[in-house]
Amino acid sequence: MLDVGSIRRDFPILQRKMDGKRIVYLDSTATTQKPESVINAIAEFYRNYNANVHRSVYKLGWEATDCYEQARKNVADFIGVKSEEIVFTRNTTESLNLLSYSLEGKLKKGDRILISSMEHHSNILPWMRLEERGINLDYINLTPEGFLDIEDFKSKIKKETKIISITHQSNVLGTINDIDTLSKIAKENDSIFIVDGAQSIPHMPFKMINGIDYMAFSGHKMLGPLGIGVLYGKYENLSELPPFQRGGEMIKEVDFHKVEFEDPPIKFEAGTPNVEGAVGLSAAIDYLKKIGMENVRSHEKYLTRKALDSLSTLKNIQIYGPRDTEKRGGVISFNIRSEAIKRKIASGNIHLDGLLHSHDVASHLDESNVFVRSGHHCAQPLMKYLNIKGTARASFYIYNDIDDIEALVSGLEGIDVQ
Repeated sequence: MLDVGSIRRDFPILQRKMDGKRIVYLDSTATTQKPESVINAIAEFYRNYNANVHRSVYKLGWEATDCYEQARKNVADFIGVKSEEIVFTRNTTESLNLLSYSLEGKLKKGDRILISSMEHHSNILPWMRLEERGINLDYINLTPEGFLDIEDFKSKIKKETKIISITHQSNVLGTINDIDTLSKIAKENDSIFIVDGAQSIPHMPFKMINGIDYMAFSGHKMLGPLGIGVLYGKYENLSELPPFQRGGEMIKEVDFHKVEFEDPPIKFEAGTPNVEGAVGLSAAIDYLKKIGMENVRSHEKYLTRKALDSLSTLKNIQIYGPRDTEKRGGVISFNIRSEAIKRKIASGNIHLDGLLHSHDVASHLDESNVFVRSGHHCAQPLMKYLNIKGTARASFYIYNDIDDIEALVSGLEGIDVQ
C-alpha cells in the first residue's frame, strides 16, 4: 500500500485549508496536482539554465538543450521507445490534431476512419474535420457494461478503413480497452492504429507494443505542468509525415522557394518549444518511477473498488461503466436520481430524465471541499449514446485515500433527493 500521508506532504496545494477544511481533490482525470519536485525542477531551469535550445553555440544554450533532450529521453524510456520517436506538443489534443493534418495526404475521398463512441472530443473533432473531404467517420458501439463491442468493431472495419484511433481508457466510463487485441485487428486490415493514452499512461505500467503506430498523452495528467504533451510515432512513420507547423528550428535549409526539413522529432517542433514544460514532465516521471507504476495501479484499483462498493449503498445513485476493477481505471461517473423529479415526470406535465443536474451535485459537494467534475466531460457523443446530459465524476490518484472516499459518500448522503 502507498503511504498516502507522506505523498500528500509532497503536494503544496494539498496542505492548503479552505474555509478551515482540507481539500478533497477528486478531479485528477482533468488534471493532477503537482509535487514539490516538479515545481522545483521548473524553477531550477529558469534560475540556472534558461536559454533557447538547438540554436546557440554558447555554453548556456548547450546546457538548456541538454535539459530538453534529457527530458525527451526520460519520456521515451518511460514508455519503452527511442528518443527520436518522441515529439513534444502542448497536449494530447495538439498531438491528435498534428496527426489529423499530417496524415490527411494519405487519405482520399471514400476512405474511412474508425473511432469509438466513448472518445473524448480530442479524438473525435480532428477526424470529423476530414468529413469535409469526403472521408467517412464510423463509431464503434458499446456493450451495456461500457466495453467496446468487439463484434461491432470487426464488422465496421472495411478495406477502406485507413485509420483506427481509440482511447486506451475512457475518461468517463473508466473502461480500459484491450489495445493489444485492437491493434492486431487493425494491423490485419493494414490500418494505421492510433491510441489516445491521456488517461492510461499516468495510471498504469505501460510499454509500447509493435501494433501501435502513434500514441498521444499529456504531461499535466501525470503530475507534470500544463502545456506539455507527447506524441509517440514509429520513426519510419514520422519520417514520412509532413510537418504540422512550419517556422524556426524545424528546418535544415531554406531557400526563397524551397525548404528541406529536419529529421524527426525536430521536424514537428516548430518555434521555441516548451522547454520548462519538458523539464517538469521529466521530473514528474522521476516521481512516478520512484513510487512505481505497479503501485500506482494497485492503489487506484483498491480505491476504485472501495468507492464502487460504498457508492453502491446509496439508493438513488446511477453508476456508469464496468464494475470489474481489473478492467477499469480510477474514475467513476455517476448521477443522482431525484424522487421529486420522478413525481413531476409521473404527473405528465414536465419532461425530465429524473436525474439531478450534475452541476448541482458538484456544487453541493463543493460546500464540503469535495471537488469533483461535472458536465459532459468533453464527451458529448457518449452522453447522447447514454441518453443523459452529463454526469458527476470522481477520479483518484496517488494522493487520495479512504478518507477521501468517505468524504465523497458523506457529501452525497447529504443531498436532498425528496
